[in-house]
Amino acid sequence: MLPEKLKTLRTEAGLTQKELAKIIQTSQQNIAYWEKGSRNPKHKSIEKLANVFNVSTDYLLGNTDLKNPNDLDIEKVKQSLKKSLGYNGTSDIPEDELESMAQAFIEHFKNQ
Repeated sequence: MLPEKLKTLRTEAGLTQKELAKIIQTSQQNIAYWEKGSRNPKHKSIEKLANVFNVSTDYLLGNTDLKNPNDLDIEKVKQSLKKSLGYNGTSDIPEDELESMAQAFIEHFKNQ
């Protein structure tokens, strides 16, 4: 999971392997190994990569599809909660309960 995400993020940012290596203070060869999946970066390098690309370490490692939990939109979370809880418009959950659940969801992911 990390190899694909790393390469995608790097190319989307318009960086070469050499440029990224310089930014996070490692070798271009390490970046190539990580993108091929033949070696895994150390935790400190994963943190540096996450900071460079403004994503969470969980996103890089494939633990979530959410790039950055700080970017959660309350309205999108509320809509997702309605869908996953089976509210299809015929039986609505009270807005205050939905708001409370969405806030709790966002706080949970921000604190991860």
